[in-house]
Amino acid sequence: MSTPPPHRFYYLHNFQRALDWLGQRYGDLLNAQELQFMTRFAQLPQASQALLVRMIMRRGPWFRAGKLVYEEIPALADAAQPLRQEGWIDDAQHMTAAELFGLHTKPELLQILRDFPCSLDTSPDTSPAISFTISPSLRKSEMLALVQSAHQGDRAYAQWHPQAAEPVWRLMVGELCERFRLMFFGNLYQDWSEFVLADLGVFRYESVAFDAGSRAFQQRCDVDVYLALSACRQALDEGADVAALGESLAQYQSANPWLEKRRAKILLQLGQACERAQNWTLAQSLYARCNYPGARHRQIRMLERLEQFNQALALAELAQSAPESEEEAQRIARMLPRLRRSTGAGAAQEKRRRAAALAPAVAGLRSDVTLALPAEPMAVEYALRDHWQSEQAPVFYVENALINSLFGLLCWPAIFAPLPGAFFHPFQSGPADLSAPDFVPRRQELFDACLQALADGSYRRVIAQRFAEKQGLQSPFVFWGTLSEELLALALDCIPAAHLQLFFARLLQDVKGNRTGFPDLVRFWPAREQERPRYELVEVKAPGDKLQDNQIRWLVYCTDHGLPVSVCHVQWSDGLPAEGA
Repeated sequence: MSTPPPHRFYYLHNFQRALDWLGQRYGDLLNAQELQFMTRFAQLPQASQALLVRMIMRRGPWFRAGKLVYEEIPALADAAQPLRQEGWIDDAQHMTAAELFGLHTKPELLQILRDFPCSLDTSPDTSPAISFTISPSLRKSEMLALVQSAHQGDRAYAQWHPQAAEPVWRLMVGELCERFRLMFFGNLYQDWSEFVLADLGVFRYESVAFDAGSRAFQQRCDVDVYLALSACRQALDEGADVAALGESLAQYQSANPWLEKRRAKILLQLGQACERAQNWTLAQSLYARCNYPGARHRQIRMLERLEQFNQALALAELAQSAPESEEEAQRIARMLPRLRRSTGAGAAQEKRRRAAALAPAVAGLRSDVTLALPAEPMAVEYALRDHWQSEQAPVFYVENALINSLFGLLCWPAIFAPLPGAFFHPFQSGPADLSAPDFVPRRQELFDACLQALADGSYRRVIAQRFAEKQGLQSPFVFWGTLSEELLALALDCIPAAHLQLFFARLLQDVKGNRTGFPDLVRFWPAREQERPRYELVEVKAPGDKLQDNQIRWLVYCTDHGLPVSVCHVQWSDGLPAEGA
């Protein structure tokens, strides 16, 4: 896809590029109406094309002609005429009172409705008019409520506002173009502005080869299912009945794995909505039907809420024997003592076992530092970094950035491998299946090849080279804003290859769950005289802060594998000490 020249019709060229892309890659999935749109759009006058795309890219579906002011479309009425003939815009469609109010300011509405309701009662079959006056002191929402109470029907804009000096058009191809947008991006959260941001260099993406197997949708029904799932998710946000939504999801099962995962995620979100409403029974039922990560421990919690302790314990013990992730194992370890106590199944023994497993590993990492309270507000991590900072021992605030970035650079070819179902369009920051259970197994040989550089010693050259070659390209792992040349050089000098191997191994165990929870700071001691270079990762806690679960999991892993980590509790010299200090 070539980059169009920077001129005033840039958005039109971008839209046409997207249509060409869809025609080439999805021609077999397009119906007659969609194919006809593509053909007829290419035959329109340029000004008409531009006007339609401007409307597609704005919030609609209603547009006042007077608000569509563009220098490159001087004769708006002439540009609109072919669109009206095609039926792509329409000035005779009925609109609701709410839609009318969405188009106008309060002063404009007072003018439009000054004769209300007489001007609205044009049908001989209508009930007698309710006589009242729209007072200027009313808020816009109160005005709308009055209009809706007096007149429930929809009508054309010309009937709402007979004296209008401008037409109002409804975009009639909005849903069709939304379908195009979904098919192009493989999602509905990206929009056509991605073209502009890429052309301007705001976002830059890795070039990935595409083939027929790389399409987001392999069947037309896949698109239908995605749109239906999106409608369910939107209905949930708008307060629709959760039980009904849960039942409707059953009809959207798909053989497409990533669509099934999306459906499972919505089931999880429905269950969470039930939890917030304290409807434990429905929440438990939804979680029981859901295989999305996290649903099982939530189901156990709902069974516990419902005092079905035996069922909860049985499911918890099943989860303990084969946890889906370290996070679930951690949560189950907390639940089991309560459940065994509720069923009389040896809670004390389980509690001692859990304490023995976690407490020593984390408690032995603690240190305490007292700092002067900063003159200006400052995060505790930055205050400790500045306190420790020296030329001989530089300190950086990195949190999740450093290890992820080193991993992302070394394993770049595996992450951006053009596998089926991974890359759908040129504007992806990473593979679509990044959080799928088979993300790593599908690429195991590729990851093994990348990690071989740690064994043969070439990793430093490979990472440094990729840092230069891939600079600024979007990646789900590389934090370009944090990873400076200085930080990269120190990390490669001070962190042994064997340690990187251990960090990367845990990342690959659970890419989604283990990309977060890393300690806040990294301290380096570069090689001096007879000393070998070394480093330490430090989790920083302000007074009253506690370790989060994902942080504990990383700390335990590092301790178990001899990776240098510590937890530093900071207290202010003129304030209260940290809890537990």
